[in-house]
Amino acid sequence: MRGMGGEPQLGSLRGDRFLAHRGLIAVCSVTAMAEAGLLAVFAPAARGLAPQVTALPPLAIFHDLRWLYSVQRSWLWFAFLLAGLLAARSALNTALVRLAWPTYLTPPPLAALRGALVVTTLACLLISPLVSLTFGVAILPFSWPFLALLPAMLLIALPLSHAGAAGAWWRTLPPVSAIWWLLAEFAVLTVAAAAAGALPAPYAVPVAGLAGLVNARAWHGLTAAVARSAGRERAATGSPSKLAAPAGGAGMAAHRIPAGPMALAAVIATVIALIRLVFALSGPIPVGHPGATVAWVAGTTAARPTGATVGAGHHPVLEIAGFGSWCCGQDRALAKALPGTVVQQFSYRGTNSHGQPLPYGAKAGNISLPLLGDRIAAQVQRLHRQTGKPVDILAESEGTLGVDAMLARHPDAPVGSVVLLSPIVAPGQTGYRGGGGTGLVTRDELHALIWFVGGLSPFGTSGAQTLISSVNSLGARFAAAAAHHAPVRLLEVIPLADAVTLPACPLPPSVVVMPALHGELLGDPAALRTVRRFFAGQAVTGVPDLRATAEFVAAAAAAWRMPESAAPSPPCGAGSVGPGGGHGKS
Repeated sequence: MRGMGGEPQLGSLRGDRFLAHRGLIAVCSVTAMAEAGLLAVFAPAARGLAPQVTALPPLAIFHDLRWLYSVQRSWLWFAFLLAGLLAARSALNTALVRLAWPTYLTPPPLAALRGALVVTTLACLLISPLVSLTFGVAILPFSWPFLALLPAMLLIALPLSHAGAAGAWWRTLPPVSAIWWLLAEFAVLTVAAAAAGALPAPYAVPVAGLAGLVNARAWHGLTAAVARSAGRERAATGSPSKLAAPAGGAGMAAHRIPAGPMALAAVIATVIALIRLVFALSGPIPVGHPGATVAWVAGTTAARPTGATVGAGHHPVLEIAGFGSWCCGQDRALAKALPGTVVQQFSYRGTNSHGQPLPYGAKAGNISLPLLGDRIAAQVQRLHRQTGKPVDILAESEGTLGVDAMLARHPDAPVGSVVLLSPIVAPGQTGYRGGGGTGLVTRDELHALIWFVGGLSPFGTSGAQTLISSVNSLGARFAAAAAHHAPVRLLEVIPLADAVTLPACPLPPSVVVMPALHGELLGDPAALRTVRRFFAGQAVTGVPDLRATAEFVAAAAAAWRMPESAAPSPPCGAGSVGPGGGHGKS
């Protein structure tokens, strides 16, 4: 029905059937299926990203930028590709708005393309730091930054959820239903990625088609919400303007206050404040006193000569903590969990002339992998000479990267059993290349992000830059070399939170999954009981349900990680995962 003046009544919007928008459904589904088909052939590991190509603007732009950042180019090439991306995404979004617009209303004019270009450019600027963080997670895969970037991405996306349909979005806040459609689509795209990863590659095409249907429904719901909101505003103000105006430029809730930019500024300030708060609540990390260090080490190693009764039936154990840890203390949980065993803590600063680990603080872990591997090998050799036995290793987080480097650079190191807690699996699989003018954008923006976040942390503006750069250039090579090391008895204990950065693969038998966050297992009693059983030669079994959960989470999280053109190295199902993602014997 039409009201006075020939305008449609708001009630008629409720009769606008979704299935009547056949063009919208066709474009959303066919475009997603086309990308899925191409990825299934040329980049099967990234096929879960295909449904996002026709998603609502913020999610679709996150999809586009990840593909752009995964292509290594100079600044000139990057600018050229970015311009093409902006034009293509703006044109597609404008077309989808017109196809989704309520049939009772006049669709927005083609002139809305200019507004769509502005919105797309702004969204790219806001989302690009998060894409750089995603790129950093691909270099050094662990869960903390990934778990932080997803809420940050959604928080930035919410004030922009209606920007693709409302030309005057910057003077409005999004309708509640637009926010719900964005969140619902995020959930559907996550599940679609999990389904595409679990099924054979060709099945990604129909999965993308079904997800494209949901995308079309989200576009229809978004435009209807914008039109209804605009109609209510005009009814309240008595404006005779047509309801089609919102996407054209003058539209809904045209207040003088720039509500959209203010909401975005509040979101960015909130994200920065939360980052600072997390570091502040963690408190300062103490550095062990040298005297305490000497006493503790003497009580566990130097005072126990080779052949002593205490520890005679056990291999010595080298404990390697992760980034941000400290050394040394007298009440180490591992020493209590392994009574009668010679336990020594590794120092990122090395040892003194007596072989005792030097005290270090939170920033000491920011070193290169070769140096880290050499220092681990030196302590392993010294412990071996003192006890006459192979050395068992318990490493966590960054320490697992050091085990890779040690095995790659010192293949004859006298290593017994190895337990990796919160292991960095498949490091350096994606990264920027140095020299020749390649990878400049990804490298420079990632360095700037590390500088900014590091300034909010106790680690300083340098953050973990040295470590990340070393993993970028050497991480994958060391992991591959460690995979061919002489067989060692291996156990990997993965916290469930780290499943978000695991390759979308079936977990090998050498993996145990535990309910924990990254970096918390070295002090976890349940994890240490598992370590004790493993070092004692007993069978270790995990929780089957957690393994299945971790595999599903890994496949679902692939929707929001950097696209991989090939399967991870080593490939899925090729035996047991070894240190840092290599293969070993269980």
